[in-house]
Amino acid sequence: MIEAEFWDYEDEDEWAEAVAGDIAFIIESALDARGQALVAFPGGTTPLPVFAKLAEKKLRWKGVTIIPTDDRLVAVDSPMSNIASIARAFLPLGARVLPIGTENKDYKLAGNAADARLQDLHWPIDLVWLGVGADGHTASIFAGPDLDEALNGPKARRAIGVMPDPMPKDAPVARVTLTRASILSARTIVIAIQGADKRKVLERAIEDGPSSTVPVGRVLAEAEQPIDIHWLDA
Repeated sequence: MIEAEFWDYEDEDEWAEAVAGDIAFIIESALDARGQALVAFPGGTTPLPVFAKLAEKKLRWKGVTIIPTDDRLVAVDSPMSNIASIARAFLPLGARVLPIGTENKDYKLAGNAADARLQDLHWPIDLVWLGVGADGHTASIFAGPDLDEALNGPKARRAIGVMPDPMPKDAPVARVTLTRASILSARTIVIAIQGADKRKVLERAIEDGPSSTVPVGRVLAEAEQPIDIHWLDA
């Protein structure tokens, strides 16, 4: 059974501060224990208020490596790029921001390159911060021809290329994403979402567990760590 706890907020500033506070604590604990921290952050617009709050924290950012949980295979200056928003927030602080995907017409090849790049990092990852889509995807683990590989591929595989089906209207491009095994290897998993529709999807996914019809339910069903879910009633 998935061990998850919802934390509810009605104010975006309060929500962002709570999420940033949790993440800062995890980073600081990793730095104190091992002298370095490896974390994965989502892209898109939802995390931006949290990025702003987190950037205000007085952390030893030079010891922090940040990767995206997933990225779109677009140019780094594209508004669809996840790594671009992460880099804008945290590179000026001295953090190491490591891309996992770049513009590439061969998404499978891009996934292989991302996996090779991630193999060189110090695992297990300290934190994976996930979002959830209204369709039930998380990171870029979407329904489509690559879903089974993302969920059930070799446990040593960190990332793969994926082609969502149907293609999301807001970003109709192939992606690279952390695999389920990579996500579940994390010492801590945090979810931050906004809106009643996403909460309903996530609650149903948690209830259904391994029989869930949406990717996030299938991912979380095998989680052994407790998961905090920060939900803003936006």
